[in-house]
Amino acid sequence: MKFASTRLIARDIQAVVGFYEKLTNLKAEWLAPVFAEIVTSGATLAIGSAETVALFKEGTVEPAANRTAIIEFQVDDVEAQFSRLKDVLEVVLEPKMMPWGNLAAQFRDPEGTIVGLYTPITEAAKKRFGSR
Repeated sequence: MKFASTRLIARDIQAVVGFYEKLTNLKAEWLAPVFAEIVTSGATLAIGSAETVALFKEGTVEPAANRTAIIEFQVDDVEAQFSRLKDVLEVVLEPKMMPWGNLAAQFRDPEGTIVGLYTPITEAAKKRFGSR
């Protein structure tokens, strides 16, 4: 089994895709007017408009209702990325050292999802993520 992607369902797909393009510095690939993907080296972030819910089962997901998941991106320098993004994205958490060894910052996407950026700092964290 291969973990393929995380998919967000968006009320305003243009705003959500634009947010993640700014965040990642990557261009989304629009596979349909109601569906886009941002492919990173580690995972794919898929974004579907609210209209796509009807393709599966109506009412199974609800845009702008996430309060349990955090989407995270590992970056080489969280402080540099924070400086680049702090004036253009909504800041939730300025860079802070986490007890598990990562320096982390958080933003909120246009529909409320928390998005974290982190850099492994301690030796244990670097070992866990294969960076030295």
